[in-house]
Amino acid sequence: MNSEESILNQIMASNQKEVLVSVNIAEIISRLFENLNKREQEVLSSRFGLAGNPKETLEAIGKKHQLTRERIRQIETSSVAKIKKIQDSDVALAKIRQAINQIIEEHGGVIDKAYLFEILHYISKLNQVSNSKDEHDRYADFLVTRIFSDNFDEISNSKYFNNFIKPKFYNTDHLDLVAEELLKKIEEAKRLLSTEELIELAQSLVSLNEHKDKIATPDKLDLSKLLSEIINDFNDNIYQNRNIYNFLRLLSDLEINKFGRWGNVKWREVNPKTINDKIYLVLKNEGKPMYYGDIAKKIQDLGFDHKGVNIATTHNELILDDKYVLVGRGLYGLREWGYKNGTVADVIASIIEEFGSPVLKEEVVKKVMDQRLVKQTTINLALMNKAKFRKLDGGYYELVK
Repeated sequence: MNSEESILNQIMASNQKEVLVSVNIAEIISRLFENLNKREQEVLSSRFGLAGNPKETLEAIGKKHQLTRERIRQIETSSVAKIKKIQDSDVALAKIRQAINQIIEEHGGVIDKAYLFEILHYISKLNQVSNSKDEHDRYADFLVTRIFSDNFDEISNSKYFNNFIKPKFYNTDHLDLVAEELLKKIEEAKRLLSTEELIELAQSLVSLNEHKDKIATPDKLDLSKLLSEIINDFNDNIYQNRNIYNFLRLLSDLEINKFGRWGNVKWREVNPKTINDKIYLVLKNEGKPMYYGDIAKKIQDLGFDHKGVNIATTHNELILDDKYVLVGRGLYGLREWGYKNGTVADVIASIIEEFGSPVLKEEVVKKVMDQRLVKQTTINLALMNKAKFRKLDGGYYELVK
């Protein structure tokens, strides 16, 4: 048994496995297109970006066929209707519809559209289907929102949520109440939260507990192995609360950053806009000083956006912004960690001044090394500055007044 078969076996009980094993959305839709004439096939393929075609507008397709955009819209509608007439008698379509419905049930009755497509794409890879993610998503979108439109609704104009898919007659009014309460709690926290912290926070919500029966998971499918391949930092708690995890993904004002922390989509620690934002986020996540070249490389590796990263620009930002402190040669930390700006001599002076009395050399060295990643010889040299420091008996130092 190969690894793909092993994962599929763990996803489904033996009597349900065939539902997912047969999932090849592109192949099934291509076969359904055989019931259409050539023009109908071309219109749908161009309209929805299928069979390697780019997505096109009604107007662009109309010019190609020398027809009005209204006529193209009519052809699109009638072609979809023609396919829908045969879906009930198509065994493969029925299996996919059943699989999608069960996946939605296992996530609390609704599912983030992009998340559903991630799951379906991973299943297709297990079945040796070679479609790219983008190509697969176009077929999945056509299938779910057009062919299965009598079974599922796509909700795209919600106040609180990203596009999501739900069974046709499932009422989602309770979700708005949960979203409103959760988003308020996140704003009150005023900090990024881990997935674990957010799940715990959601579990404490009054609105969620009042409606928990409406988002319960039936536990008919074992999706743990599959979701572990899709979700970063997957663990048993996330799986046991996959309905809440799915709910987090649904929220349009909530997003997870490159380091697995959630916050308001407008927060710069979630969506950094400038190189300075990215520097701060990288350093804060690292939790210790970094060389400016390593900071630039980390920003590049994370791929926040399509903008290039210049080492010199990164260094300039670190130099010019006083929330960053040079703590060693080319090494920068955050002021909020307790570091102070200035030379080693400046740091020594501030330490002696804070003590308010002469300070033993060993104590000075210890305090300076908390502030700067330098060798003791560098501190010794700074203490030899007679314009700033006076050495007293017993190895004590004071400031020159």
